[in-house]
Amino acid sequence: MLIGRLTKDPNLSYAAGTGTAVCRFTLAVNRMKKKDQEKADADFPNCIAFGKTAETIANYLTKGRQMALVGHIQTGSYDAKDGTKRYTTDVVVENFEFIGSNNQNSGQSQNNNFDNDMTPVDDGDMPF
Repeated sequence: MLIGRLTKDPNLSYAAGTGTAVCRFTLAVNRMKKKDQEKADADFPNCIAFGKTAETIANYLTKGRQMALVGHIQTGSYDAKDGTKRYTTDVVVENFEFIGSNNQNSGQSQNNNFDNDMTPVDDGDMPF
């Protein structure tokens, strides 16, 4: 489980052949602060999501937005164009939640399309 902020807007693409949505992003995750430190260090794991999860992350999360995710580590390797072997480590997102608020909107209410679509309900006849 990781909690952090996106370092830049997510990158959404579609896999050749299958058309599966693939979203890549990097999360800034603070480490536990040591007693003698003023500020905690951070790690920046590369994350990847697939399918509807990928599309949702790409459509609703932007740079600076905080999220919590559950996933697993996946390692791999490939041969680069220059002939060297490259190794990768990614967090594959299994589940996530929107948390916190965007850094740019901290302390302000966020305006989203859901509020604009709601119709007021007259609850005067409700028994409670």
